Amino acid sequence: MKIEQIYTGCLAQGAYYIESNGEVAIIDPLREVQPYIDKAEAAGGKIKYIFETHFHADFVSGHVTLSEKTGADIIYGPNANPSFEAITAKDGQEFKLGELTFIVLHTPGHTMESTTYLLRDKDGKDYALFTGDTLFLGDVGRPDLAQKAADMTQEELAGILYNSLRTKIMPLADDIIVYPAHGAGSACGKNMMKETVDTLGHQKEMNYALRANMTKEEFVKEVTDGLLPPPAYFPMNVKMNKEGYKDIDDVIAQGENALSPHAFEAAANETGAVILDVRDQQDFAKGHIPSSIFIGIDGNFAPWVGDLIKDVKQPILLIADQDRIEETIIRLSRVGFDNTLGYLKGGFDAWKKAGKEYDVVSSISAIEFKQIEEENDYSIPVFDVRKTGEYVSEHIINAQNTVLSDLNNHLAEYPNNETFYVHCAGGYRSMIAASILKSRGIHNLIDVKGGFDAIKEVGVKTTDYVCPTTLK
Repeated sequence: MKIEQIYTGCLAQGAYYIESNGEVAIIDPLREVQPYIDKAEAAGGKIKYIFETHFHADFVSGHVTLSEKTGADIIYGPNANPSFEAITAKDGQEFKLGELTFIVLHTPGHTMESTTYLLRDKDGKDYALFTGDTLFLGDVGRPDLAQKAADMTQEELAGILYNSLRTKIMPLADDIIVYPAHGAGSACGKNMMKETVDTLGHQKEMNYALRANMTKEEFVKEVTDGLLPPPAYFPMNVKMNKEGYKDIDDVIAQGENALSPHAFEAAANETGAVILDVRDQQDFAKGHIPSSIFIGIDGNFAPWVGDLIKDVKQPILLIADQDRIEETIIRLSRVGFDNTLGYLKGGFDAWKKAGKEYDVVSSISAIEFKQIEEENDYSIPVFDVRKTGEYVSEHIINAQNTVLSDLNNHLAEYPNNETFYVHCAGGYRSMIAASILKSRGIHNLIDVKGGFDAIKEVGVKTTDYVCPTTLK
């Protein structure tokens, strides 16, 4: 028996490769499926099953393509009914994989088709539990994503999740290994641990949602409290996972269309495409195409694309280093953005050499920012684009919180004629914010390099108090 967790950090997502006697199962695969096929072939195995824990909202699974390429059966739990050929399993149904057995445990609540898969070893002992978004380490799946599809409130779904946990998961043995679909950083839960594997017994001890004496009312309140709105692209990803999607090879072929500066500019004007610049943030600051949006490939790329561009059908034109074009297209497609029309051949340097107009982002160091603050008695306009929780915990005196994910609703708050300063925690999000503001015609901004981490280190005055009426 072999179990391998294949973890993708930028999505905080865990897929799984399970092998026994030459037969292979993949659980919740990513969209680019060739690595799974190569792994199975290298081991002399054949992919027999593709187990899906539910219709994912935060990424597009590779189940359809993987099935087409390998002939493996796609398995969902009860209530799934996808548009493509798949086995909709019954609660308790068993699937043999070599010497192993998978048992379907229907655990609705996160979504109504949510299912966990219990793995028994060759001796019939319960060995591992693949929990999808039903049970995370330190948390459980949010119950608000399937409200419309299920025609239920988030409270009703939370109540169903409570029952699922207590009737299907908590009675299992403490030594069972828990393999969740996500870890810390995913928008599918609130308080996930940074670890990605644990025992069920430890989760029973420390996961708030598994308290033995917890009432359903307490569970519903705690699970639904503090839920932030889900990213706008989530419903479209669910639709793609349920109905199918383009082959990723076709998406890559379309996106790898190299365009000269003239052709690139014409394509942007003709299609209304978003010009997405994924280079290093300081390279973007030194020079970029006017109205382009920065979301760096080396940051929390895919979730920010989904949160800020929102419409997965939006045409996209890329500015990226040549050796990262394919990677960028793949990472966009993981969250359903399949309409990449091409990229700027030769990158930004080619744009400048062609004599095209370009823009810059004014930036200063934290030391320079401190001097300006002190000279002006902390009265200069400062905008903090971190999350509200980060801001409340500690922020610069008199700074205003304009959360990046909600930036478009704060545009009227930025001064028209006065220079203002923007920062986040480390500089990545503030550069995104600067690019969005400039694309909206707001150019009187200065980015603080290194963000709040650098600002605090040089001794700029901060506070942890904020009047609740000022929270954004």
